[in-house]
Amino acid sequence: MARSWFSEPPEEQKEICPITLTQNLIAGRWKIIILWHLSVQTRRFNELQRLLPNISKGILARQLRELEEDQMVHREVYKEVPPKVEYSLTPKGKSFIPILESMGEWGEKHIMS
Repeated sequence: MARSWFSEPPEEQKEICPITLTQNLIAGRWKIIILWHLSVQTRRFNELQRLLPNISKGILARQLRELEEDQMVHREVYKEVPPKVEYSLTPKGKSFIPILESMGEWGEKHIMS
C-alpha cells in the first residue's frame, strides 16, 4: 500500500503536509467567507464590505491581498475615475469551491448537535 500523507504527524514528515498547506492558504478569520462570496460572483471591494459588516477596511484589504498573493483571487483594476476594482476567483480559487460546499454541508448537518 502506498504511504499516505496522513500516516504520520506533520512535524515528523519531511515533505509539506497538504493539510498544513491548505490551512495556511485559508488561515484568517474572513478568508473562507470571502472565497464563498466570490464563488457566487465577481465582487467589488465595497460590495464585499457590505456583505461582511463586521470586517474593517484594513482587514478586508489584507485578506484579499493575501488571497491574491496565494493565487486564489484575481484583482482587476479598471482605469476609470473613480477607480473600479473587482475581485474574482482564479482557477485555483474555483478549484476550492467543492471544499467550501463540503464545509457548508458539514455545518448544516452539525448545526443543531
